[in-house]
Amino acid sequence: MLFRIEVISTVEDARASIRLKKWQQFSFTGKIKNLFLTDNYTVDKKFSPGQIFKIAELITNPVTQKYLISPIPTVLPAFDWAIEVGYLPGVTDNVANTVKEMISDYHKTKFRNGEGVYSSRTTFINGQIAEKDVKILADSLYNPLIQLIKIKNFRQFVKEKGMSVSIPKVKLAKTSKVTAVNLQLPDEELEIIGKSGIANADGQRRGPLALSLSSMKAIQDYFKKMGRNPTDIEIESLAQTWSEHCKHTIFADPLDDLKDGLFKTYIKGATDEIRKKKGKKDFCVSVFQDNSGAIAFDENYLITHKVETHNSPSALDPFGGAITGIVGVNRDTIGFGLGAKPVANIYGFCFADPRKDVPLYKGKNFTQKMLSSRRIMDGVIEGVNAGGNQSGIPTPLGFLFFDERFRGKPLVFVGTVGLIPKKIKGTLSYQKKAKAEDYIVIVGGRVGKDGVHGATFSSEALDAGSPVSAVQIGDPITQKKFSDALVKEARDLRLYHSITDNGAGGLSCSVAEMAKESGGCLVDIEKVPLKYPGLSPWEIWISESQERMTLAVPPGQWKKLNSLLTSRGVEATVIGKFTASGKCLVKYKGKTIMDIDLKFLHDGRPVKKLTSSFKPLKFPEPLFPDKKNFTADLLSILKRLNIGGFSFISQQYDHLVQASSVLLPLQGRGRINSTSAVFRPILSSQKGVVLSYGLYPTYGDIDPYHMAASAIDTAVRSAIVAGADPDHLALLDNFCWCSSYDPKRLGQLKRAVKACYDYAVLYGTPFISGKDSMFNDFDGFDKNGRPVKISIPPTLLI
Repeated sequence: MLFRIEVISTVEDARASIRLKKWQQFSFTGKIKNLFLTDNYTVDKKFSPGQIFKIAELITNPVTQKYLISPIPTVLPAFDWAIEVGYLPGVTDNVANTVKEMISDYHKTKFRNGEGVYSSRTTFINGQIAEKDVKILADSLYNPLIQLIKIKNFRQFVKEKGMSVSIPKVKLAKTSKVTAVNLQLPDEELEIIGKSGIANADGQRRGPLALSLSSMKAIQDYFKKMGRNPTDIEIESLAQTWSEHCKHTIFADPLDDLKDGLFKTYIKGATDEIRKKKGKKDFCVSVFQDNSGAIAFDENYLITHKVETHNSPSALDPFGGAITGIVGVNRDTIGFGLGAKPVANIYGFCFADPRKDVPLYKGKNFTQKMLSSRRIMDGVIEGVNAGGNQSGIPTPLGFLFFDERFRGKPLVFVGTVGLIPKKIKGTLSYQKKAKAEDYIVIVGGRVGKDGVHGATFSSEALDAGSPVSAVQIGDPITQKKFSDALVKEARDLRLYHSITDNGAGGLSCSVAEMAKESGGCLVDIEKVPLKYPGLSPWEIWISESQERMTLAVPPGQWKKLNSLLTSRGVEATVIGKFTASGKCLVKYKGKTIMDIDLKFLHDGRPVKKLTSSFKPLKFPEPLFPDKKNFTADLLSILKRLNIGGFSFISQQYDHLVQASSVLLPLQGRGRINSTSAVFRPILSSQKGVVLSYGLYPTYGDIDPYHMAASAIDTAVRSAIVAGADPDHLALLDNFCWCSSYDPKRLGQLKRAVKACYDYAVLYGTPFISGKDSMFNDFDGFDKNGRPVKISIPPTLLI
């Protein structure tokens, strides 16, 4: 039985006012007199009329709202057009999930498979506007990758008795087929598979594997020795594990004379040298080996930190990309050691000028239009806002930077600081190890098609082949529940031996990574809880669907852990066990569908010898103008977006939750954004944490060495003027590069990383964690249909 509840405000609705103000800036014929909104909830479950009215009352504030129950329309204020936006089938609907839980709690009932709640929002427009202009307004409201839209004029609305009741259910053909993939093919065919993916029965390619020819040939040789063809799940798993996104191949592989690569030579090399010099004064505890890095805070606690990027997903769906970025880096904190508590978030956004709309298309013939820079900026800001605020984590520091080269792909930096005791029940908290016979337990959200090929997608340029399935929407409420249950309860009861985040590559990476600790794993893939039926085993294995952690749980502790999590509204499922077999084994309905040696899975990727070149650019020295009045020049400079403040972001982000803030994000009489922040993670202590940053993308146009040096210098200076001890400072590096196999780009990278070594050693500031995103390019078409490539300026955040 379907029914729909529409909730309308009885007082002034700020959302409607903001939307009206925004639309009045659009160029169209006609005039909007006013508009109003309804929030709609479609319920697909049988309830009595009395129960339906109770549900309507439950989700309505009687002081400021009233409800209408469809399909019988009730009298609405005057309007001429109605635009409704909902989600496509399978897209995470956080509002609907919350309403579903409210209904379950109130009526003491469970929603079975096939039953559910679905949310949407309708904008009613009162004004004489042409239909073509209504479509322009509608386009500003939704993203076709994740949302669907309905438009009706008043006459249609009355004739059809409203917007009509419908539900976006996922309907997939049930399949359990695991296919063998013939790799005894010519190199040309192997390259096609590596680039575009495995072919389905209908000839359609599944999406990018981001596997080079040498990697494909290594896989070919491995399975030839095994005497069989690989299954599709085996190839997909290797692609995730070997991706640039997961293995950081450009930093790891030999470059020119650096046989150990950039990371080991310069980043880890600097840290090793600094720690050796500090000796007993070394404050580093865990570096480059866990989900976050950690330093000593005081005698009893550690501070952890990690910064991630979510550039590619944010280009396709800014809100979804940004929210999954912030909740994802929160999970990097929860997954550190035995579990750290997230105590602060940071952010940084690099955009093109939001005042200009320069049409770009991923596909030929003006297909797959990219979102405008304004849509991307607004969506990213809102996404980090939703993820951080709803998780109850303060956001004391951030930055905003503009350059036209971020039009093809924005940069979205998100970071999380964590707090963890040094010891838990006498055991060092930063040491964890899955043991053979431990249960493999997944906790949190269910698995869907969203997030398939996320890791491989992020290892390539953005183009017409970029998969829609890589777009996800995070659910901070679900994550907050399991975060509290794990970090505040299960951890201190020692109910698990190890924990990690289900990030890039989903189970294929999290389980296989933890399997290195025990020596093997055995997974029953059909036991993984799904959002909806019909997923293939390979999709279940590699999907990055959000809000999931993987735990190694001793069999004797499983019932206690499950009982605890169930009481907190958190789903947990045993999907297999860790072993000492030396293999990653996956079964489906009793049949082995994946059988790969852990050594090959993690270390079988062929090493690529990289070469670089660098030629310094020479610029003419600027001439000092021969004039006395510089007013016009000053005004011109002050108009630059990078001069202006961004207090409008800081005022949206909660920096006071947890009551730890000391130095706030807005400073002085002018309320100017600070370049550093101070907070107190332990309220009973006078000891604080100082955060700062440095970033100079355009300086790299002159010399990437000095770009990196300046970023480190600025971050160090900003921390010290905020009160930090220069002898107790640690760095994080986050490289965002472009066209990274181009020798010229590698030459720029090599100089930047060399500067990181030189200046870190000079200041005695070790690196404890880092990240890289190496293919921030856009390959598509401009407004005239001509091919265009836009590469970001090489960017380093310290």
